[in-house]
Amino acid sequence: MTAATAIRHLLDVDEWSLNDIQHLLEIAETLRGWSDPAALRSLLRGAVVVTLFYENSTRTRVSFELAAKTLGADVVNISASASSVTKGETIRDTVNTLDALGANIIVMRHEHSGAPNTAARWSKSSIINAGDGWRAHPSQALLDLLTLQSIFGSVAGKKIVIAGDIVHSRVARSNIYTLTTAGAEVILCGPPTMLPKTFAAAYPDRKVSVTFSIEEALARADAVMALRIQKERMTGGALPSLREYRQYFGLTADRMQAYAHLPILHPGPMNEGVELDPEVAHGAQSYVEHQVANGPFVRMAILLWAARKDDALLNMVRLANTTGGAEA
Repeated sequence: MTAATAIRHLLDVDEWSLNDIQHLLEIAETLRGWSDPAALRSLLRGAVVVTLFYENSTRTRVSFELAAKTLGADVVNISASASSVTKGETIRDTVNTLDALGANIIVMRHEHSGAPNTAARWSKSSIINAGDGWRAHPSQALLDLLTLQSIFGSVAGKKIVIAGDIVHSRVARSNIYTLTTAGAEVILCGPPTMLPKTFAAAYPDRKVSVTFSIEEALARADAVMALRIQKERMTGGALPSLREYRQYFGLTADRMQAYAHLPILHPGPMNEGVELDPEVAHGAQSYVEHQVANGPFVRMAILLWAARKDDALLNMVRLANTTGGAEA
């Protein structure tokens, strides 16, 4: 976070300090334990939150909507396929229209990298990046870190493997920043067509390494995050076949017998039987549902931060603890 401004945008996490990240996760943890729903609904009462999605989504969109409604905001959902975008409306025109209609926060997903930055340039609303192209997915990275911290207490010194389609993954890019900022080492693993040797060189000041061997990665890991093979983003035959990917890189039931102690994460949606077998995806070492459950709390924290109501929540907690009211 840079110096305070009139509008807070969350476009990426690459400029956030560890204090910034942990402050937001503290807000998320506070929200998880809060027992006074009526008080929460007062925090964003009267605010208008618009979810503007140019790509399909289930987890991110629903959890942002649930988060906004839990905080008392009015929520408007817009799919680009059912909007004036299909008639040629530009991002600038769209966000200016939403501003004029009273939007305060716009949660935006777009297939093109940098689109939320363009929106932030023209909008009077706070822009929250819900995923743009291959570039960034900040809220997913924050909830992944929260999930890992719930497992380890701290990820400092831990080795976190991110395995799969790295080159197309906005989740991987944002997770590299949050995890290494929190003191973890990130090990990237995938086939050469999805993980160029030079990928780690883009992060010269961070503990990031590359391997093309899933066995080597798992042997070094404290936790592993599988990524979806993004068939919709692929061109040029990056993989001979999904069967071959599963054979050499998949978290199969047989392969994971030797690594049953490793927590497994996946940002979803999953290609079960490709990145990981169903027995692994739904087994005892899977934290996939924990990630999903953490989503609304992290996204509530983001909305409060964008609206400059994060300190109001902490003050509410202090008052409750002093007076013996609802506790966080």
